[in-house]
Amino acid sequence: MFFTTTHKRINFLFVVIFIFIVAIIAKVFYIQVFQYKKLNTLAENLWSRNLPVTADRGRILDRNGNVLATNITTTSLVLIPNQIEDKERVSKDIAEILGVSYEAIYEHASKRSSIERVHPEGRGLSYEVAEKINNLNYDGVYLLKESKRHYPYDTVLSHTLGYVGIDNQGLSGIELKYDKELTGTNGAIKYFSDGKGNRLKLNEVYDEPISGLDVSLTIDIDIQLAIENELDNVVSKYNPDGALIIAMDPNNAEILGMASRPTFNSNEYQLATEEVINRNLPIWMTYEPGSTFKIITLASSLEEKTINLFEDRYYDGGGITVEGARIKCWKAGGHGDESFLQVVENSCNPGFVVMGQKLGKERLFKYIDNFGFGKKTGVDLNGESTGIMFDLDKVGPVELATTSFGQGISVTPIQQVTGVSAAINGGILYKPYIVKRLLEPETKATILENTKQEVRRVISEETSSLVRHTLESVVANGTGKNAYIENFRVGGKTGTAQKVNNGKYMVGNYIVSFIGFMPADNPQIVLYVAIDNPKGITQYGGTVSAPIAKNILKEAAGILNIPESKDAMPREYTWLDTKYNLLPDVTGMSKEEAVKTLKGYKIETNGDGDKVIYQEPEANTYVADGGIVRLMLNN
Repeated sequence: MFFTTTHKRINFLFVVIFIFIVAIIAKVFYIQVFQYKKLNTLAENLWSRNLPVTADRGRILDRNGNVLATNITTTSLVLIPNQIEDKERVSKDIAEILGVSYEAIYEHASKRSSIERVHPEGRGLSYEVAEKINNLNYDGVYLLKESKRHYPYDTVLSHTLGYVGIDNQGLSGIELKYDKELTGTNGAIKYFSDGKGNRLKLNEVYDEPISGLDVSLTIDIDIQLAIENELDNVVSKYNPDGALIIAMDPNNAEILGMASRPTFNSNEYQLATEEVINRNLPIWMTYEPGSTFKIITLASSLEEKTINLFEDRYYDGGGITVEGARIKCWKAGGHGDESFLQVVENSCNPGFVVMGQKLGKERLFKYIDNFGFGKKTGVDLNGESTGIMFDLDKVGPVELATTSFGQGISVTPIQQVTGVSAAINGGILYKPYIVKRLLEPETKATILENTKQEVRRVISEETSSLVRHTLESVVANGTGKNAYIENFRVGGKTGTAQKVNNGKYMVGNYIVSFIGFMPADNPQIVLYVAIDNPKGITQYGGTVSAPIAKNILKEAAGILNIPESKDAMPREYTWLDTKYNLLPDVTGMSKEEAVKTLKGYKIETNGDGDKVIYQEPEANTYVADGGIVRLMLNN
């Protein structure tokens, strides 16, 4: 009986031990087979360290592949504190090479951290500095490749491109708007160390960084450079409070060029004020548009057939009274009897008031809304404004009158260009955009492509054709004469808008503008020029902005392969019974020679010398007989 009980206990113990051993074997098998990768990763994480390798940010290109934003390779300094044995010596030597305080480097070298990036002192090191540090051959001191953003054209397109911060993050413009797409995936150099941070003699592992996507814009760099050059000239000649230019393809609302002044260098954005770098004027600025807005009133009136340009007449006596408010014409005494085509050519405010009255507030403001005013266009850039329109229920006869010629409301430049594009392209409003496609950097394969996006039809093709004809006549026969280009069909409209400050109109302070397009029969480019308070010149859009537009359009004709036309509307060299002549070039002449050459003009001189170094207006612009010509003299 005793032996039987003992035998059962032994058998039971044997079974328990056997089950325990099987369980251990099963557990080991499970760990080795099913959890190997997980546990191996956890183990590696305990004794592996990563030295980051910065990925290249995607490039920004123009429509033809020209590089607008790229990367340059620099070197950055990284310390592994646990691997540095003589922290004082290492800190002293590195501080001397970098030209910084010993304390600054020692603080990095003695921190209780696995990896310590030395910045800003250790970022963007030159080759010479990096070589000196490398030659020290200290343990725990590493030099890593780093990608730094670079803008080859410096200030060109700076507000649109934007800039990046010290860690290559987009902070404004395209860099911010498309930061996710432009940002790549950083790589690393993986090394191994024990629990005390001492480096183990194991092979390093290199994880290659992946570059971000390239962003291809609708911008044409040649048109952009023409715009930038003219803006530089504007600043030099007129010292304006601000200036901006936008060029757009009216057939799809692709932005071909845009810039403003004041500007900044994207490579050195820290030197500019936040007010300058964060205000992209072509999409941010709002102001009363003035007479360029008359294009909208014109198109609406033609679509509704409330006027006939050639048969209907209007007598301009110098002003019109609306509910006791006197609205004057810019020409003293008025233009007299004129057709509505001449109303447009002459930019006659009272005539446009009558156009607005014929339309009525409901129809006019319906078209203003349909042309895209009073709301964002949706352009793919940050910082767009909406502008300000009257509430329809608050529009009385005076508000209707002033809106008809572009006063009392507020618009943005991008709204104007987009709206006028709809008026001349056949009648369709498109959503403007500046990013054409996203590209894989290695294969150049298209990841995403933007195409034209129709918002709505605003006017008929027939009406749009008549608008184009009318605006071509403005350039040939009216206020836009200084944008006329021989043998090319150019249309456009001038604008001179009085600025408002604290609810009151400022005296002698205007935003002068011109919006033009070519060729007039089949527009390929729309150009808007606006100059804020130019100094030392009579402030009219036709005097200041039209010649600037002319210069850019002449260059654009070659860039876009726009041919000359035998059907160009002939230039009228008289306007309002006044004869206009091409102004000769007198720069370089003596004062006496210049005065003789400019016989028939009123001469105003500045300076103490006897030699003409500058003339205003410029040579080869049309100036009325008896007009004022200013000469700058020097020795």
